[in-house]
Amino acid sequence: MKASEGFGVVSQIQGFCVNDGEGIRTNVFLSGCPLRCQWCANPETWTAEPKLTVVKEKCTGCNNCVEICIRKAALNPMFGDTYVTEDCNYCGLCVDACPNGARSILGSVMSVQEVVDRVMKDSIYFRQSGGGVTFSGGEPTFQKSFLRSLVNEFCELGIDMAIESCGYFNWEDTRDIFEKIDFIFMDMKIFDSGKHVLYTGMENALIHENIKSAGKLGKPIVIRIPLMEGVNADDENILNTAAFVKENVPGGRIEVLPYHNFGTYKYDALGKGEHKNHFEAPSAQRVKEIEDIIWQAGVEVADYK
Repeated sequence: MKASEGFGVVSQIQGFCVNDGEGIRTNVFLSGCPLRCQWCANPETWTAEPKLTVVKEKCTGCNNCVEICIRKAALNPMFGDTYVTEDCNYCGLCVDACPNGARSILGSVMSVQEVVDRVMKDSIYFRQSGGGVTFSGGEPTFQKSFLRSLVNEFCELGIDMAIESCGYFNWEDTRDIFEKIDFIFMDMKIFDSGKHVLYTGMENALIHENIKSAGKLGKPIVIRIPLMEGVNADDENILNTAAFVKENVPGGRIEVLPYHNFGTYKYDALGKGEHKNHFEAPSAQRVKEIEDIIWQAGVEVADYK
């Protein structure tokens, strides 16, 4: 099932989060992203539709999934790395039919009201901790109409809102959204444009311009750098990023996030094993050195980890 007017594709909603803004927060992960970062931990959010995952090690080849599929879209995972055809509508029949729990669906189509109702179940924790809702992804602006509707609803309810963005979007199409957001996290993954294209598939000029635009809103902004050895953990990248933030984001802070491989198992489960990569996180000592470089450049270091 794909989203229609008034609906969106939500990868997951996760409560009791403390790493994505102030206080206790509920994170709404929206599917869809324009970047293809080689270290992405959430490949299920690359497009705005639910995704079927299969753990092949659990499959016994019983063929129940194939036999129950009304659209004849389910494929037996014993015979390849593609688990459904393009005719799949993610109805979940094959998931229920699997006796070994090998199949699952990541993401669901939800209405604005369904998301609001789920988030508001946690509102007592927002009031007591100074928390709220954080929109993440994927890239939340990828579904900008759905995001706008959510932001307008939570604004009316007086709920604090944060957003985690890769920065690749049209500013004029989303300015009204960011004007209502209370706290902004935005990535500067790699300062050099050529390397940014190599590792993410897109140039970064638009991201830089959007960070400049966000910096003019007068809101709390944290620029995040996902750190990987041999990619962006070098002094030059850190110094250039810190200088950019100091010049263009008044009061802006930088948070460094060492690489982790928690999401790599998803590539095989999604039938995307060819996109799986391995990177190295910098040592704790190197992370400390990088944070010192940022401080010495005149930019405050944030830590929501």
